[in-house]
Amino acid sequence: MNKQRKVPRILLGAAASGSGKTLITCGLLQALKNRKLQVTSFKCGPDYIDPMFHSRVIGTKSRNLDSFFADEDTVRYLLEKNARDCEISVIEGVMGYYDGLAGISPKASAYDVAKITKTPAVLIVNAKGMSLSAAAFIKGFVEYQEDSQIRGVILNQVSSMMYPRLKQIIEEELSIKVYGYVPVVKDCVLESRHLGLVMPEEIVDLQQKLMELAEILEKSVDIDGLLELAEHAEELPVQESPVAYHTGRKIRIALAKDEAFCFFYQDNLELLEEMGAELVPFSPIHDKKLPEHIDGMLFHGGYPELYAKKLSENKEMLAAVCAAVQTGIPYMAECGGFMYLHQEMEDMEGHSWPMAGVIHGKSWRTPRLTRFGYITLEDGTCFGEHVGAIRAHEFHYFDSDRCGEAYTAKKPLSSRSWKCIHSDGQGMSGFPHMYYYSNLRVPEQFLRACEERKAEV
Repeated sequence: MNKQRKVPRILLGAAASGSGKTLITCGLLQALKNRKLQVTSFKCGPDYIDPMFHSRVIGTKSRNLDSFFADEDTVRYLLEKNARDCEISVIEGVMGYYDGLAGISPKASAYDVAKITKTPAVLIVNAKGMSLSAAAFIKGFVEYQEDSQIRGVILNQVSSMMYPRLKQIIEEELSIKVYGYVPVVKDCVLESRHLGLVMPEEIVDLQQKLMELAEILEKSVDIDGLLELAEHAEELPVQESPVAYHTGRKIRIALAKDEAFCFFYQDNLELLEEMGAELVPFSPIHDKKLPEHIDGMLFHGGYPELYAKKLSENKEMLAAVCAAVQTGIPYMAECGGFMYLHQEMEDMEGHSWPMAGVIHGKSWRTPRLTRFGYITLEDGTCFGEHVGAIRAHEFHYFDSDRCGEAYTAKKPLSSRSWKCIHSDGQGMSGFPHMYYYSNLRVPEQFLRACEERKAEV
């Protein structure tokens, strides 16, 4: 039975990638933090890195909201769950506001999340090179869907002289509020690499840059107006927790976590803990042995290709991981973690390095993105059991001569499919990144296998 909950919130969307969403979102979060407000943030879609900027740099809690991965009730549940005890939630959109599945559907777009959660949206409009055309541009976005949820706009890369005139025209002709502008800020740019933005800790003086940006936004953006908009968001209908399974005893899971393995859905990790797991972080780069008394292992994605030499030179850890698998410890590995389990892995320069040897094959760099985007995993078994379809995504510049055959990956709104994932009663590994709330039986089956292993030794 759903309950109505008050969750002050706004969503920042844009017409396209590269419009300044992440930069302005981080600047706004910093400004809100400077005001001593309790803030939480979310990122629409499957992206790992933008939430890192939200949480690591600014210190705010950040999660993903994805309406392909999770059904509508679960999206609302995760929003409310993670927003508890916070005064405002800021949701950053993904790509263009209406851009969703296969580029031809609004499903899983920022608009879709705003509609499902009844969140008032503010459109960030890169108005560089525009004047009156900005009004026509905004009109198209507001009216494209009758329930667009767009309640206001912020004009990006606009001069202080042009802004008052544009604001007057837009508000008079479109009956939509303009919440300010952002001038050109050349000294605060978020650099990119092959999988997206670089990591927060790699950007020199990022905290100082964001403080400066926050000061600019305090002067040029109507932050009080945004807070009022968030405060008047509709109450959110929320279900009780969908999690029913819990282990009979505490299960210790070794979690690979360092600069090479850093792509996590925090909701996945918290879900495992809610189900009874104790996550014990370790570093495949720096540690010489696995944590003691473990019942399972988790290897997530990241940038192992940037640290291939260091990973390969840590022979003690490679041997420990291989030995743990040989002794029957259950494990899950995805993307970068899957590459680490191979016999060999290429780095970014094409040099090949010995790895853990659990997967008898080699992973190598490809010249372009390989099997990119959302997928549904079908017709396979998870730790020996049929659990139904699993929603996931792939995003990698690497491939393998042993991708696995246990599941069929199917692209939504497409006829394209392929085989992937190694899966048996002990392990599950492959390129797809899985979101556990899409199928709660996946983490359940993993923990069941770990608990059975614990009972045997």
